[in-house]
Amino acid sequence: MMLAAMLGANSTTLQAQELTLRLDKAETEVSPMLYGLMTEEINYSYEGGLYTQLVPNPSFADMFNPRGGRRGGRQNQNQSRFTVRPERWQLTDTVKVRVRQNRQNGLNDANPTSLIVNFEQAGLGLVSEGYWGFPIRKNTTFKGALYARRPAEQNDGGAAPAPVRSLTIALKSADGTTTYAETKVSGFSNEWKRFDIQLTTSATQADTKDARLFIIGNEAGSIELTRVTLFAPSYKNRKNGLRIDLMEMMAEMRPKFVRFPGGNYLEGNNFANRFDWKRTIGNADERPGHQSPWGYRSTDGLGLLEFCQWAEDTGGEPVVGVFAGYVLSGDHLDGDYIKPFIQDALDEIEYIMGDASTKWGAMRARDGHPQPFPLHYVEIGNEDFFDRSGSYPNRFKMFYEAIKARYPQLQIISTVGYDALKSKAIPDPVVDVIDEHYYRNAFDMYRNAFQYDRYDRNGPKIFCGEWATREGSPTTNMNAALGDAAWMSCMERNSDICIMSCYAPLFVNVEQGAMQWASDLIGYDVLNAYGSPSYWAQVMFAQYLGDRIVPVEAIDIPKQKLDRNDEANAVFYTATKDAKTGTTYLKLVNAVGNAQKLTVKLEGAKKVKSKAKKIELKSARPEDTNSIDNPRNIVPQESSQKVGKRFPITLAPYSITVLVIE
Repeated sequence: MMLAAMLGANSTTLQAQELTLRLDKAETEVSPMLYGLMTEEINYSYEGGLYTQLVPNPSFADMFNPRGGRRGGRQNQNQSRFTVRPERWQLTDTVKVRVRQNRQNGLNDANPTSLIVNFEQAGLGLVSEGYWGFPIRKNTTFKGALYARRPAEQNDGGAAPAPVRSLTIALKSADGTTTYAETKVSGFSNEWKRFDIQLTTSATQADTKDARLFIIGNEAGSIELTRVTLFAPSYKNRKNGLRIDLMEMMAEMRPKFVRFPGGNYLEGNNFANRFDWKRTIGNADERPGHQSPWGYRSTDGLGLLEFCQWAEDTGGEPVVGVFAGYVLSGDHLDGDYIKPFIQDALDEIEYIMGDASTKWGAMRARDGHPQPFPLHYVEIGNEDFFDRSGSYPNRFKMFYEAIKARYPQLQIISTVGYDALKSKAIPDPVVDVIDEHYYRNAFDMYRNAFQYDRYDRNGPKIFCGEWATREGSPTTNMNAALGDAAWMSCMERNSDICIMSCYAPLFVNVEQGAMQWASDLIGYDVLNAYGSPSYWAQVMFAQYLGDRIVPVEAIDIPKQKLDRNDEANAVFYTATKDAKTGTTYLKLVNAVGNAQKLTVKLEGAKKVKSKAKKIELKSARPEDTNSIDNPRNIVPQESSQKVGKRFPITLAPYSITVLVIE
């Protein structure tokens, strides 16, 4: 049974429920960085998600053998020539099209692999599956490229057959019978040459994701290919850019920052597959990519510069996590061995915020962004409370001192708490900010909805860098949104101590096989996207936010039984005020299945307009949700509410309400 339904069975409406907003005592500032975004490569968030490059395995580095699973490098010469194909690619004919991975004389160090293809007759070729299809819409232009040359030898050794004279590149239906757009390339030589591609759909084309990218030989012969790419239109027309609808949804959340690159994606499973930022900048055709810790390969087309532009384009600033010498396998380096990674972090900070007169600032300018990005917070590692070696205090100290020596204005974030940092290395640690992570069910969100009210105001500031109510799959349901809103009321009411927060995970591709983590904020397939109820709760909290915390005095707010020994509020609340205009934003969460009647008093208000804007998110059942097929089942609705210096309000069952009181 859902939590909210259980609470609803025990709910009680008390006529004396009362909230008093002390507008005359609204002196504490709301953190200007309170709501942001956290991202990492999980659930196909970048590849097959936000990053607009649509072709997986573009350099044919990963091969697939149906009889033996995935294979890398040279294929067994005794293996049937017809059983091997590139991962996420198909052959139009498994007998008359033969392929072989080549690792000699590659395009560049980042792309050492290529694919030699023999066509026994015209009209045959390779087919890219994309990431569960391609986004076909009317009047859409896709831009991309491929590198091609005449192969030096054929698949079975010996002299190569005559090369094909031209290739047709086309977006077609999966069965190949319908062509959405096509073009031809020709003029191949013995050396690698880049061929730009442009594919434009018609003005009458209907939306579909039933699409594949075909590379067809126009005559019998051979060709060698690598680095096949195709980009959909991007947000703000950024080169190597990001998906428009997902960026628009994030911009609606009014984020003050983007925390990147993770998450586990920062650490990697081993040192070779950590997020090595220097391998993610510059020409995307010269980025080698790496294996993500969630079981698939990242091309690193979405690299450090693209992360920073993502923050800029959604109205925020970067919060960067630097690799701190620890990987997910538990391996780590310390002492003098960690110094190269400290230098790497200093270089990364310079790339982000250094001016063009610095080495790495000049590199950023060369990459297309002359102006430095604003940067105020740097996090040392990620979730180092999992490091059982006890090495983090010393590693943190070394990074902290080196970064502060060069950039004393930066705030440094620790991934473990103050008490955990205390050691011989740091007997009395200096900590700017501590990153706390909470993945809970709605029970626990309600239990802890006053957690930060009890924190020491003289201690370190808090960054709630990963949090979520984990209910619903692949994206959250209304019950999770209620838990999220209760937790956000806690963070907002205490944003003098909890200065930043960001939900995780942000994205999930909803296609079968794409999800590694359930209960995510935004769902999508290759064509469409939608926000979960939790997403809309985030939008409401971030869009309606003042700059001063309004103290709220609560009387007779009913308690609801969670279990035999525990209880929590039925109603959660927070209020902020705009110091210049006096506009007050009151947020109320009714976590139970009965309507709740409240009386609201505005102490210290000289004058109040008679009507307030009311924004409400609600559902009939707590398990109700949104989906790719029903994306707007639960969305905020606007109306008005009569208000005054004292007024009644009834909260609908299972609802999140914002009042904008002028």
